[in-house]
Amino acid sequence: MTAGPPLALTMGEPAGVGPEIIGRAWRTLKDGSGPAFVVVGDAALMRAQGVPVQSVMAPTDASTVFARAVPVLDVPLPAAVQSGRPDAANAGTVADWIEQAVSLAMAGEVGGLVTAPIAKAPLYAAGFRFPGHTEFIAELTADAPLSGTRGPVMMLTAKDLRCCLVTIHAPLAEVPELVTAERVLRTARVVHESMRRDFGIARPRLAMAALNPHAGESGALGLEEIEILAPAAAALRREGITITDPLPADTLFHDAARAGYDAVLCLYHDQALIPVKTLDFWGGVNATLGLPVVRTSPDHGTGFDIAGKGVARADSLIAALRLAGEMAAARAAL
Repeated sequence: MTAGPPLALTMGEPAGVGPEIIGRAWRTLKDGSGPAFVVVGDAALMRAQGVPVQSVMAPTDASTVFARAVPVLDVPLPAAVQSGRPDAANAGTVADWIEQAVSLAMAGEVGGLVTAPIAKAPLYAAGFRFPGHTEFIAELTADAPLSGTRGPVMMLTAKDLRCCLVTIHAPLAEVPELVTAERVLRTARVVHESMRRDFGIARPRLAMAALNPHAGESGALGLEEIEILAPAAAALRREGITITDPLPADTLFHDAARAGYDAVLCLYHDQALIPVKTLDFWGGVNATLGLPVVRTSPDHGTGFDIAGKGVARADSLIAALRLAGEMAAARAAL
């Protein structure tokens, strides 16, 4: 796909679907239809997926290996893996894989990182202190230079839709108080800068979803649009950012509406996830914006119920790899 450095792909929870979808993704991309990647994980577990594997010493070896075998930076697990049954004994190594991949990205040895799904319970049991991947990667990159507004901001994307979240995993009852002008302004700045830096869009067009039905109906159905969202949009326009006033979410995601913007600010989880998963349930991607490194992941979990059964689909991981490759190429072109 590109002549740049490969991507680092972390194996994720070893008892989940990560290893098998990595094998399927390699089978799809080994012909050059996507970016080369090097797996940071357990080479023996990767071989168990029925694909040829070659251990490598450095990411630079991956491109020459990729057409014939899955290149792996081998960091073995301490405990045996049983599909569908996570083991906290392996959690420390799972975190080490992520940390190593981030270090490679910050050193420029890989173009970016793609993370297969992790299971939080075994990580927490082993003392992991972060809510998830995103916060861990944000901390690991906190001291690295970044030109612009620092995230992280979660973006879910499918086909031509990019939904960027102002709040993420918050109870719906708490969302109104969390949707502050400060959060909206920071999210919009991160998204605007990322559209330019990571997607090559010179003049990004942003849309803003309203919080209330009918965008509050001039205050009859809520005041957040009048008191918080519209003033924030006006302030952003004064900064030179192209963004709409808050628009009713029920008319924001159809084909004609999507043609009018490059990314949309969504105010809560389901406002973003429902249209993304309706548009492309299998191929959605989670990307983290506003980091010094490129990072994407498939938009699904560990799939313990189907792990090891050979039925897990790799569509989302393949899309995540391709998107990370495109974002890395856009950064390299700056």
